Amino acid sequence: MKILVTGTAGFIGHNLAKTLLERGDEVIGLDNINDYYDVNLKYGRLQDLGIKREDVKEGAFANSETYPKHKFIKLDLSDRDGMEKLFKEEQFDAVCNLAAQAGVRYSLENPHAYINSNVVGFMNILEGCRHHGVSNLCYASSSSVYGLNKSQPFKTSDHTDHPVSLYAATKKSNEMMAHTYAHLYGISTTGLRFFTVYGPWGRPDMAPMLFTDAILSDRAIKVFNHGDMSRDFTYIDDIVEGIINVIDNPAKSDANWDALNPDPSSSSAPYKVYNIGNNEPVKLMDFIQAIEEKLGKEAEKNFMDMQPGDVQSTYADVRGLIEDMNYKPDTSIESGVSAFVDWYREFYSLS
Repeated sequence: MKILVTGTAGFIGHNLAKTLLERGDEVIGLDNINDYYDVNLKYGRLQDLGIKREDVKEGAFANSETYPKHKFIKLDLSDRDGMEKLFKEEQFDAVCNLAAQAGVRYSLENPHAYINSNVVGFMNILEGCRHHGVSNLCYASSSSVYGLNKSQPFKTSDHTDHPVSLYAATKKSNEMMAHTYAHLYGISTTGLRFFTVYGPWGRPDMAPMLFTDAILSDRAIKVFNHGDMSRDFTYIDDIVEGIINVIDNPAKSDANWDALNPDPSSSSAPYKVYNIGNNEPVKLMDFIQAIEEKLGKEAEKNFMDMQPGDVQSTYADVRGLIEDMNYKPDTSIESGVSAFVDWYREFYSLS
């Protein structure tokens, strides 16, 4: 397949693109390489895909030196003309949209970035699919859409009408926009609600990187809600395997969908939403302990109140993945943290 993967300078996009290339797919990568976090890490991910930093130019393709079936374009999703040209010229078989303005807390500081990337940008993806014959679209949603919902584990059949951050609201809007295009134009759309992804090449604004860097630098780590939090930490390889299952099995219409008792995760249109999580929430203090044990060093901890826009716990019900794909993430925290720390030491040249 010829697949457009957006966000290939990002954490999940990079890992997905590499796995698709290694199984023989043709991958067109896209990213705007913004400075939300260290661009050197983003260029490092591209280098791992064979894309040299000096070859990356705005609006132009750079060819991979490692993978003959890979090329990359620096382009912003919100560039309507640029996106239209890309879809028209490349004629994709499938699209996986992972590019987005990430981060729950940053949405409190720079809300317009989220609308431009996550809403306007996603509209350009949908229009590209509509006008250029792409009938297979999957896209990143987020566990944050569950918002004020306290019923756990979070089920895709739950309603998600009470987000607590603009980031979550934009992801909810993506799901609604995708359903509209599935209904009107028959595009198979699948939304993926990711649960706290971690692992090699991870983002520096997320807990594993923040904790590891602070501990090795003899700085105190910030422990929010005084440690009374849990997350359904999901290892990157499990996320990628879930995405590939979805790419290979586009959403279908649900013949049993009942308009009088509608399931929000499916439809009479070719539309589906899945949770991708480890289905095994881990207490924040236990996650910190796993990092400490791998590093052989105890963290100094500053216990703090809950941050605005955050939630106390996440827990994924993954029955949809199991029933439809015969797949369930299962990497243990100990194994995942060990792989992450090994990568961290290597990438940042630490002994």
